Amino acid sequence: MKKTMDKEQLPLSLLQPRRKITGFSAILLPLDSDGEIDWETYASHLSLTIESGLIPAVNMDTGYVHLIDDAIREQALEITQSLVGGGPFVAGAFVSDQPGDAFDLDGYSRQMEMIQAHGGAPVIFQSFGLTQQPDSDIIASYEAIGERTDSFYGFELTTMLAPFGKVYSLDVYQGLLGIRRCLGAKHSSFRREPEWERLELRNRIRPEFRVMTGNDLAIDMVMYGSDYLLGLSTFAPDWFAKRDALWEAGDPAFYELNDQLQYLGFFSFRDPGPAYKHSAAMFLAERGMVKSDRTYPGSPTRPASDREIFAAFLRNFASSQ
Repeated sequence: MKKTMDKEQLPLSLLQPRRKITGFSAILLPLDSDGEIDWETYASHLSLTIESGLIPAVNMDTGYVHLIDDAIREQALEITQSLVGGGPFVAGAFVSDQPGDAFDLDGYSRQMEMIQAHGGAPVIFQSFGLTQQPDSDIIASYEAIGERTDSFYGFELTTMLAPFGKVYSLDVYQGLLGIRRCLGAKHSSFRREPEWERLELRNRIRPEFRVMTGNDLAIDMVMYGSDYLLGLSTFAPDWFAKRDALWEAGDPAFYELNDQLQYLGFFSFRDPGPAYKHSAAMFLAERGMVKSDRTYPGSPTRPASDREIFAAFLRNFASSQ
């Protein structure tokens, strides 16, 4: 694929001051001190996200979608449907498989049907059967997905976060742009350059397509035209909404608040990255917004001493406001 712009020109050419940012915020699935799912707190956290003006993203990695069963997924969808009041939300469509398995279109269809039945739009998690195909077959698989749903969002992610993940070639990404029922795609390579390339391609070919940054280590990608679907925003959906409003207003306070939020990202998404969910539970517990910092069984954890760092962050944040 021929590039129309040198790589060093991309960042400045893509800057979009005062752009209205659309934020999709992943919802943490909280547990109580007994290790049971705390649905009351889940609903409270979901309500804060909605009231902040962000679009909830449920049953994502932040909601342990790869560890929970369909009964829990459906309960999360039912609560979400009851609280959004007909408003938009997205949910993860996850299919578990093993290396060497074939692409499971029927499995994806079942997950998408459950999401759509509750009024949500599916976010297609990758799987071994999807990503281990040749590029042309990957595109064909997404086309087949589009034939079985009204609309969906793609998702590409680094293997640092999931062994079945894959960051696609630009040719595959252009194929996604050509699928009209694919409304956008979350990009989680954790690198700026591939995301800039996707933004430039999107701007040329299909401007309405949402490039949703999943780069929790570079949340300022919104300055260049990305929207976002982040796990980090579950820590503070209200603060993310404030940051977004500052960017739209052209207020330089955007940069300071973004820097503070980015500190949370650097600290919370350190190796092993998937343990960020425990970081989120710790942080929200320090904010008094969840009752326990327990995580779902099978998810990696952080040392208890991290709570002290989050408490210090909150004190410093409060003093700076």
